[in-house]
Formats: sequence, C-alpha cells, structure tokens
Amino acid sequence: QVQLVESGGGLVQAGGSLRLSCAASGRTFSDYAVAWFRQAPGKEREFLTSMSWNGNTDYADSVKGRFTISRDNAKNSAYLQLNSLKPEDTAVYFCAARRLGFGRSNWSYWGQGTQVTVSS
Repeated sequence: QVQLVESGGGLVQAGGSLRLSCAASGRTFSDYAVAWFRQAPGKEREFLTSMSWNGNTDYADSVKGRFTISRDNAKNSAYLQLNSLKPEDTAVYFCAARRLGFGRSNWSYWGQGTQVTVSS
C-alpha cells in the first residue's frame, strides 16, 4: 500500500505559478507510476498528467505546455509545476499512484488533495 500526501496549494493570481508536491510512503515509490488529477466544484475529477516508473509522460491537452510533472524517487516524491495559471484552473488537485501501467484511469492510491485557487 502507498500513502500519498499533497502540499503546495494556495491562492495565486492569474498568470502566476505554483509547485505542488506529493509525498509518498509505504512502498518502494520508484516502482509506481504517478499521476495528477483535479476536481473543480460541481465537476468530475479530471486527469491532468501521469508519469510511469521509468519516466514516460502523458498530458491532457488542457494543460500541455503549462503544467509539468516530475518525480524524485530518492525523496519518494512527485511534483506538478503549474505555470500560466488561469481562474479556470481553480480546483482541488490530487496525486495518485498505481503499481502497473500509467493510463488515465484505474489509479489505485489517492492523496487527500490540495486546494489551488487562481484569482483574476
């Protein structure tokens, strides 16, 4: 089992940047793929990006070029760099992990989320 804890959310003006962190514990983090999702009020959870255990990445079109996923296995952590933020990026951001594959669904482990609010 993997436990995930997100941090780094907050209030930022439009055009600004944030870096979200996801700290993992419980298993060998380097064996797991990681992903980031978000959920805005009244909307379904939305896939943003994922990274396989060996560094392959996938991005949703809505964030390609603005958001960047990374990981540091030595620190058992994953990150999401958010640039050029827009008010519509306001949401709770979640990290997720899975043992096999790195698709856009069927993620096994989830953090509790961190709030990102972008003001206009």
